[in-house]
Amino acid sequence: MAVTQTGAQAATWPTPKSTTTVTSTQSVSGTKDFGLVRYKAGGAMGDGGQSESQKPLFELADGAVVKNLIIGSPAADGIHCKGSCTLINVWWEDVGEDAATFKGGSSANYTVDGGGARSASDKVFQHNGGGKLTIKNFDVSNFGKLYRSCGNCSTQYKRTVVIQNVTVTAPGSALAGINTNYGDTATFSGITIYGDSSKKISICDRYTGNNTGKEPVKTGSGPDGTYCKYTSSNIVYK
Repeated sequence: MAVTQTGAQAATWPTPKSTTTVTSTQSVSGTKDFGLVRYKAGGAMGDGGQSESQKPLFELADGAVVKNLIIGSPAADGIHCKGSCTLINVWWEDVGEDAATFKGGSSANYTVDGGGARSASDKVFQHNGGGKLTIKNFDVSNFGKLYRSCGNCSTQYKRTVVIQNVTVTAPGSALAGINTNYGDTATFSGITIYGDSSKKISICDRYTGNNTGKEPVKTGSGPDGTYCKYTSSNIVYK
């Protein structure tokens, strides 16, 4: 489902140069510039729904950098980062299960700079490993959660997310969900939200996570200065 943007509300989405269908996960190491080619899943990769058994289109080695990539539909399970990674100007036209999953260790650094994602029925960015994720200069619309620190992974970590200069277009559920019992933090600045005059989109939800696979318990929302770090001046509604 395409989301119609009007006026200067959100980023101008790039036009793909061509479309490539992949039937197996593509491994990426080093730096790869895709030149705004659209990639989508074929064969048994996954239909882009919510099945947990879908395969990623791309699996990035530790330290990999991906630039100028468009992921079309079906997107299967998007991008998996095995360690630190950088995603520059990556666009998800119709998020599948998750746009990207970050799986590195406690010292990993992940950066999403530029690009955008739309039509995410659940999560855009899933943080299953440890470390710090920075999401900046990004455009998200018609989504569930922009970011979720895994609430019930068998190995849990303290996770850090920084969300800055992000344009949000309703509908959406929440920008971030974090686990306070593991010491997660989420810091926000330069957030612009369109089409949500009633402020239904939660900026930051707090949970008590677990490592047993149970559904995590939500304990609160909003800025608290410790885990959810922002003030009203960091969020602009238009």
